[in-house]
Amino acid sequence: MQAMIFAAGLGTRLKPLTDTMPKALVRVGDKTLLEHTVRRLADAGADRMVVNVHHFAQQIRDFLYERQNLGYDIRISDESEALLDTGGGLKKAQGMFRHDEPVLIHNVDILSNVDLKDFYNANRDEDAALLVSERKTRRYLLFDCEMKLVGWTDTETGLVRSPYPDLKVDKCRKLAFAGIHLFSPRLFPLFDKFPDKFGIIDFYLSVCGTISIRGVECSGLRLMDVGKAATIGLAEDFVKTL
Repeated sequence: MQAMIFAAGLGTRLKPLTDTMPKALVRVGDKTLLEHTVRRLADAGADRMVVNVHHFAQQIRDFLYERQNLGYDIRISDESEALLDTGGGLKKAQGMFRHDEPVLIHNVDILSNVDLKDFYNANRDEDAALLVSERKTRRYLLFDCEMKLVGWTDTETGLVRSPYPDLKVDKCRKLAFAGIHLFSPRLFPLFDKFPDKFGIIDFYLSVCGTISIRGVECSGLRLMDVGKAATIGLAEDFVKTL
């Protein structure tokens, strides 16, 4: 298994902690968010991990160097010169991956009880598979009855994005993206039409009319987005239950 950890973001929601460190190095309990994610991926069978860096990039480099990459094959995709967003980050890092197996992608600020090995093995033949849930939010991905991605909506503004002009939003399943997804290298050539910086969800929405992008629900999923400094205490309690 090969994996990518999105860790380049500015972590603005975690201020003031991220005024002096990257969000990947914010501690939850006795480990940083980065170490929590690395350990989870390694336990699932990941033998190669790519971590993208931008905000306080050298701190992440030093953290991994001092700990000998935590004992794993971890490679750095450096976005120090420009933050490339999630799609652009994956595009820049594509040369670091084997192109004969999918990439498991995991946001560094997501904690969950999902069985990553099962998620990987069950969806490895898909072009892309997105872990989703019925978590309450304002922005939802839209899926048809076969769990194929067909669009996106913001329930507060009513904005809808979809390659299907006659999409009936009320007939779609509205599910929240969990920040964990599986990406087939078969899709890398499609990145050629995209700029250096773009969001991966924007990419999925642009190709879902012709490429099968599937949503995956996991029974009993428990998930926490470590989004604000005030939630660190809750995250520490959450980790203890996993």
